[in-house]
Amino acid sequence: MFRNLALIVCLLATPAAYAQSINGGTVEGSVVDQTGAVVSPADILIHNAVTGYEQKATTDANGLFRLTNLPPNTYHLEVKAPGFATFSQEVVIRNSVPVQVKAALGLASSKTEVTVEASAEALETDATAHTDVDRSGLLKLPISTPGSGLSQAITLSTGAVAGDANGFFHPAGDHAEATFVIDGQPISDQQSKVFSTQLPVSAIQSMEIVTGAPGADLGDKTSLTAEITTRSGLGSGKFFGNVDATYGNFGINCPACKPTEGGSIGLGWGNAKFGNFFAADGVDSGRFLDTPEYLPIHDQGNNQSLFDRLDYQPTGKDSLHFNLFAARNWIEIPNDYDQLQQDQRQRVLTWSIAPGYQHTFNSTTLLTINPYVRKDEFNYYPSRDVFNDFPATQSQQRQLLNWGVKADVTTTRGIQTLKYGVDLKQTRLLENFQFGITDPGFNSPCINASGVGIPDASLTSTSQCTAAGFEPNVASNPNVVNSPFSPVLLPYDLTRGGQLFVFHSTGNINQYAAYITDAINKGNWSINLGLRLDRYDGLVSATSPQPRVGIAYNLKRTGTVFRAAYSRTFETPFNENLLLSSANVLGATGRQLEPGNRNQFNTGFQQALFKFILIDADYFWKFTHNAYDFDTLLNSTITFPIVWHNSKLDGVTGRVSTTNIHGFQAYWTVGHTRARYFPPETGGLIFQGAPLTEGVFRIDHDQVLQSTMNLRYQHKKYEWIALTYRYDSGLVVSGIPDAGAALALTPNQQVTLGLACNGVAATVVAPLTNCINPNGSQGLLTSKLITLPQGGYAGFPSQENDDHNPDRVKPRNVFNLGLGSDNITHREGTTHLTASLDIENLTNRIAVYNFLSTFSGTHFLEPRTVTARVGVVF
Repeated sequence: MFRNLALIVCLLATPAAYAQSINGGTVEGSVVDQTGAVVSPADILIHNAVTGYEQKATTDANGLFRLTNLPPNTYHLEVKAPGFATFSQEVVIRNSVPVQVKAALGLASSKTEVTVEASAEALETDATAHTDVDRSGLLKLPISTPGSGLSQAITLSTGAVAGDANGFFHPAGDHAEATFVIDGQPISDQQSKVFSTQLPVSAIQSMEIVTGAPGADLGDKTSLTAEITTRSGLGSGKFFGNVDATYGNFGINCPACKPTEGGSIGLGWGNAKFGNFFAADGVDSGRFLDTPEYLPIHDQGNNQSLFDRLDYQPTGKDSLHFNLFAARNWIEIPNDYDQLQQDQRQRVLTWSIAPGYQHTFNSTTLLTINPYVRKDEFNYYPSRDVFNDFPATQSQQRQLLNWGVKADVTTTRGIQTLKYGVDLKQTRLLENFQFGITDPGFNSPCINASGVGIPDASLTSTSQCTAAGFEPNVASNPNVVNSPFSPVLLPYDLTRGGQLFVFHSTGNINQYAAYITDAINKGNWSINLGLRLDRYDGLVSATSPQPRVGIAYNLKRTGTVFRAAYSRTFETPFNENLLLSSANVLGATGRQLEPGNRNQFNTGFQQALFKFILIDADYFWKFTHNAYDFDTLLNSTITFPIVWHNSKLDGVTGRVSTTNIHGFQAYWTVGHTRARYFPPETGGLIFQGAPLTEGVFRIDHDQVLQSTMNLRYQHKKYEWIALTYRYDSGLVVSGIPDAGAALALTPNQQVTLGLACNGVAATVVAPLTNCINPNGSQGLLTSKLITLPQGGYAGFPSQENDDHNPDRVKPRNVFNLGLGSDNITHREGTTHLTASLDIENLTNRIAVYNFLSTFSGTHFLEPRTVTARVGVVF
C-alpha cells in the first residue's frame, strides 16, 4: 500500500504528459416571483432519478444561477425558496448548448409538498440504446481488477457486453470495437491494460455507454461508445477531495499469492470562473493479469496514473479546458506449468494532452474545439535466457502516437439542432519485433502417430520423416493436430541452428472526416439525421460516405418510447501491430488490411412502469464486409490485427432499472449475441493451434447469454450493502474444437482443463491418449471447464460444428458482495471517514474466460478476492 503511494509521489515529481477535455451540458437561468421581482437566495437542484446524479447551486444577488458540466441525460430540476412553492421542470441535456430556464415561483400553499422520483422523468426520446452510469453508482460496484477498472465498470453496467480477460470486452458481438470519448477527446485505440493504460475510475463523474446506433459525429470503432465526463472543480466554491487506501488478498488457501495494495488521491477546488481537479492512483498486485492457471504464477504487476483537469471561464461566453493524463503499467507475463522458467515482462507508458475551447455565440449557437495528442509506448521483454521461453521467444518495442482535432458548431433553431464539424487525426506507428523458436517440437517437419510434432532437432525436412519412422507434418496429412510444418519458419528455429527474426517498420495513418447531424424534436417525435464522410490514408486508401438516420416516438400516456435506426459505418483497421500484420513475413499473407463497411439496423423501446421501474431493450443486426479481430501470439500479450471477409452479428440487449425507493436501487442487464464470421482471413501471425476454419464459424465473441444483476441498499447517507450477480453462458472456444484436440494437449494442459475419460481424470504422469471403451465404442471425454464436443479421434467422427455446435466455455455464476459506510461517524460536516469491504467471486467459482483460444489464449477468472478500503472525504 505505502510503496504505491510512494510511486504516486515519484510520478508527481517527474515531467509527465497526460489526457482529455470537457464538453458537458449547461443549464442557466433566473428565478423570479409572480411579479417579476428577483428571488434570492433560491436553492437549485438538478437530479436524475435512475443514475443518482445531482448538482446543486444557489442564485446570486441578481437571481441568476448556472449549472455546468452536466452529463447528457434527462433531469428533474427543482427550485426552492422560503415562502414560495417549489418550482419543477424536466430538462433534457443533449449537447453543450446552454439550456435556458426561467423559474417563476408562486406563493407557498398550505398543502404538504411530496417529491416523488418517477421513472417516467428519466425516459429519453433518443433513437439509440445507451446506459447512463454516475459516480454514485460507480463507487459501489465491485471494481478491484488492477489497471482495468473502467473496462470492468462498462462490463457490469450494460448487457451488450460479453466480458473477456485482461480488460477486454466484446461489445454487441465485436472484439474491441469501442471508442472512449473522454471530455470530448475521442480514443479509438485499444484501452485494455495489455495494450495501453486506462483513465482511473476515481477521475470519472459519469458515463453514457452507447451500444445502439452511433451518431454521425462518431467514427472508427462504434460498436460501443463510452462518453465520459470527468470530475471538475469548477463552481464548487470550496476545496474538496478524498484520500483512499486499499488492501486485498485471496480468500482461499494460497500462501504464494501476493496481495493487492493501492492508494488514490483526489483534490479539487474552484469558483464560478476557475476550477481544477487532480487525481493520482497507484496499485501493486500479485495477480495483475488474468492467468493461464487457476493460481497465479509469475504475475506481479503495478499501475500508476495521474490525471488533472483545469477549467477556466473568463466570461459567460468563453470556456477553456485543459486535461492532462500520464500512466504506466509494468507487468510480469503469467506462466503456466509448462513454462515455469519463463520470465517475460511488459511495460506500457501512456501520456496524453488535450486542451479544449468553447465559445457561445448566443443562446442557440456554440463552437467547440478539441485538439489532442496522445502516445502509447509498448515494450515486451523476453527472458534473459531465451531458451527459458517456451515454445518461442519474442520481444517487441512499439509506439503509437495519435494527434488531431475535433471541432464542430452546434446551433438550435426552433425544433432543430444542427451540428456540423470535422474530425482530423494522424497516427504515427513505430514497430520493432523479434522472434525465435525454442521448442524443437513446435515447428517439427515430422509428427508421430498421435499427430504431435517430434522434438528432434536433427529433423529439418519432411523428406526425412519416413526414414525416421514418422509421418510428414504437412497439410495433406489428416493426422496433423496443430499447424503443419512451415519451411518459412525454419530459419528462425533456434533449436535447429536458426537466428532471431527481426522486423522494423514505421508508417503514418491519416484520417479525415466531416459530418453533419440534424436533431428534430417536434411533439412526441424525435428524428436524428446524419451524414459522415471518412477518408482513410494509411497502408491503403479508402473513402466512405455514411448516411445515418434514427427515429423515436414517445407515447406519453403509456410511458413508452419506441425507436428504430439505420447506420452505415466505416470499419478501420486496428493500429496496434498493423505494420507487422500487413507485412509478407513469417508465412503471413502479406495482403494489407483494408477498411470495411457495415450496415447496421437497430430497433428498441423504453418503458416506464409503476413510477419506479424503467425498461430498455434493443435488437441489433450488423453485416460487415472486412470485419476485424486480433490473434494472439502463443502465450504472450502480443497481438496482431486480422480481418475476415464478412461477419453477420445480431442480438438483443436489455436493462431494467429502478429509481431510488427509500434507499433501495437495482438494475438488471441482459444480452444475447450471435457472431458469425466468414473466411478468408488476412493478416496476423497465427502459428499454432486448431487450423483456421474454411467455412462460416462462430467466433469467440459469440455468447448465448450474459447477465448482470446489481442490488443496492443505502441507509440514509451512511451504511450501504450491494450484491452483484453475473451470469455468462460461455464464449466459443476456438483452440480446442473437440475431444480429439483435447487428447493432443500436454499432460499439464489436460490436468488444468480437468480432462477425464468416463470419469477417470488425466494426471501429469498418466495423461489421456484416447477414450475408447473395452467394447471398442467411443467413451465419454469430459472437461470441468469447457463443453467439449465428442469425437475427432480414433476414427470417431467429430460432433463439433463450427457454426451450429462449437465448443464453448461452460456456464458460470459469479457473485460479488460489497458493504461499507460513506460516513462512519455519522457526523455532518465537510470531513468524514469512509470504509468498505468487497468480496469478488464470493463462492470461489473456478472458470475460464477461454482456453487456448487462437484469438485470446487461456485465462482463468479471479479466485475469491477480499478487498478492504478506508478513506477520508473532505
